[in-house]
Amino acid sequence: MKKIYLLLIFIGVFSLSFSTGVQAQSSFNTTDQEEEEEIRIFPNPISGDILNITSKSGKSITCRVFNVLGKTVLYKVITTEKLNIAALPQGVYVLRMKIGNVTNVQKLVRQ
Repeated sequence: MKKIYLLLIFIGVFSLSFSTGVQAQSSFNTTDQEEEEEIRIFPNPISGDILNITSKSGKSITCRVFNVLGKTVLYKVITTEKLNIAALPQGVYVLRMKIGNVTNVQKLVRQ
């Protein structure tokens, strides 16, 4: 019986070491252009279907929404400031937005 528990623990640790996930941070920029390419989302938490995303550059934004398991549930390249999230059920998500070399990651709450 003790061997079975040790085997289950080993399998759990082994599978966690190879799992891919998304780390949720309140805000994360990968370049030094943080001031130049500031990306803002509102409203958050959101109860409607349209999420407003603004940036100072006005370039197209690549948006990827992940669920809590790290699975991509929505992928969209937007040229306007609006992202339609009507297909997403209520819950907590991770929103990764990319403009050029700048990546911004934020938590998104859908009510």
